Amino acid sequence: MRTTVVTAVLSAMIFFAGCVGYSNKPLYTDEVKSVFVEMFDNTTFTRDLEYDLTDAIAKRIEADTPYKIISDKSRADTVLSGKITGIGGVPLTLDRDTGRALENQAEITAIFSWKNLKTGQYLVENASLTATAGYSEFEQQSFEYASRVATNKLAERIVEEMQTKW
Repeated sequence: MRTTVVTAVLSAMIFFAGCVGYSNKPLYTDEVKSVFVEMFDNTTFTRDLEYDLTDAIAKRIEADTPYKIISDKSRADTVLSGKITGIGGVPLTLDRDTGRALENQAEITAIFSWKNLKTGQYLVENASLTATAGYSEFEQQSFEYASRVATNKLAERIVEEMQTKW
């Protein structure tokens, strides 16, 4: 009898512990239907990175969210804007004999804001995000390759920040 009660109590605890943190709310707010993505600024010396990031963000929004990209700012519900503030690379591993980098990492940092044009309120304000990607010259990979991969990761993170906070 006692074993049955203990088993029932433990089963209930496990069941309710699994339910903690669950929500059936949508990931994205239903108050927004469209987004105008402004061309990102670029304060680095790497050219054309802002085009790649802006394009990747627009494609991610279309693919991963219920929002539509609008090309006319006056018709959009919201505007997403930002700037690339840093790009760099660091060696991750070095050859013991030569001191030459075997594996490197590219890193891109951006600040962005997402503003509701109907209310004037920021949904996200001056959020700073960073994305990295590894590359190896021994595997015929370049810094440019890694920066493109990091740009796509950064676009993915920016779109994830557009999700509703629980």
